[in-house]
Amino acid sequence: MIKYETDSRKVKKGQTFVAIKGYTVDGHDFIKSAIENGASEIIAEKDVDVSIPVTVVKDSAKYFQKKLVDEYSGDFKNLKLVGITGTNGKTTSAYLAYQALNLLGKKAAYMGTLGFLCGDYSEVLPNTSPEILTIYKLLEYCLDNDVDYVIMEISSHALDLNRIEGLKYEVCAFTNLTEDHLDYHKTMENYLNCKLKLVDYLKDNGIMIVNKDDEAGSRFIEKSNYPKTFGIGNADYDIKSFDIHPDHTDIVFKYGGKDYSVTTNLTSKFNVYNYMTMVSILCSLGINVDDILNITSKLNPPKGRCETYKVKDGFAVVDYAHTPDAVLKVVTAYRELAKARVITLVGCGGDRDPMKRPIMGNIASEYSDYVIFTNDNPRTEDPDNIMKDILKGVKKDNYEVCLDRREAIKKALDMIHKDDIVLLLGKGHEDYQILGHTKVHLDDSEEILKYVEKK
Repeated sequence: MIKYETDSRKVKKGQTFVAIKGYTVDGHDFIKSAIENGASEIIAEKDVDVSIPVTVVKDSAKYFQKKLVDEYSGDFKNLKLVGITGTNGKTTSAYLAYQALNLLGKKAAYMGTLGFLCGDYSEVLPNTSPEILTIYKLLEYCLDNDVDYVIMEISSHALDLNRIEGLKYEVCAFTNLTEDHLDYHKTMENYLNCKLKLVDYLKDNGIMIVNKDDEAGSRFIEKSNYPKTFGIGNADYDIKSFDIHPDHTDIVFKYGGKDYSVTTNLTSKFNVYNYMTMVSILCSLGINVDDILNITSKLNPPKGRCETYKVKDGFAVVDYAHTPDAVLKVVTAYRELAKARVITLVGCGGDRDPMKRPIMGNIASEYSDYVIFTNDNPRTEDPDNIMKDILKGVKKDNYEVCLDRREAIKKALDMIHKDDIVLLLGKGHEDYQILGHTKVHLDDSEEILKYVEKK
């Protein structure tokens, strides 16, 4: 068991409590509670009058991180770690790789937006890439349960804040780079440079999988010792053709001088790239390509990623798309598939990058037949102000505003006529909405199922 703990409520007898001053909570205020729970030592940034030993340091977070890396990172050297970064596609690519390895008889775990998945155990995570202590604890769980492979989504925040410090990856992958998180990174160059840090965490002989069709792909290729590419034309995993249908996609790709054909349960062009990310990763781990193709029919998208439901004589699709690029990709993909109208329901999160709001409003309106703009997670921001930002980019009059998301979903589903496709975007797998500081239950997929049941 890792002897350090930063949450006083989780302290066990004999552990060292690290008092860290955060943005909203100061761990020094909970030292007494940690001692009551059994802490035998304290690391703090100031001297405190307690009956157990106290180590005073200048920066307890940095000191603790170094101790954690020095004392525990070596324990994970035999785990085959896979790290996937990129603006979009991380979750689906990682989840596909996780599923495929387990179907092939390899014991694999997943860590990312969907939480932590390992065998029958699952755990909700606060972030795509949680704090370093949480990551280390989960890797320790993997060791205790004889896991061989751990597939991890790696966010730009995690790379910037050194949350994967001390870890070495067998294979890493870059999916794409589009505008997101500029409230944090300020510029696209800063954002890209954070993503590029992932290369530094590869083992000496580690392989970097790169989407060569993305503009930023060349930067990853330049920085990597052993890059492998996927994409359309002149790639190691060369996409020759694909044929997209509402419920499946046929793909032909070339690898190692041979053409392969496969049918996936995924739909849309971006999922062709997600599938090829998975194939590239598994082949780089030494898995035979024919074995991957043999289990492909059993692979499914994760919850809230192009999750499709039959509603009346049309379809409703739930997807997590919440960036301009993701919304564009989803709407245009279904625009190509649709035999009738595409109706899009979308909003933007509060307390997040406001620059993307008018762009998303414009994309939704331009490429959909009709749009219902609604709340995503307004958080502490005024929903009316968020909506004003979104509508600044809208140039057509093919929309309405309905801030109540549950009511907006019903409105969208009521509109479905024969062969129409309704896209419910932004929430995906999330089963909640954040209003102010409160989480309230709301699940887009659940709302569809309730609607269908009533009909």
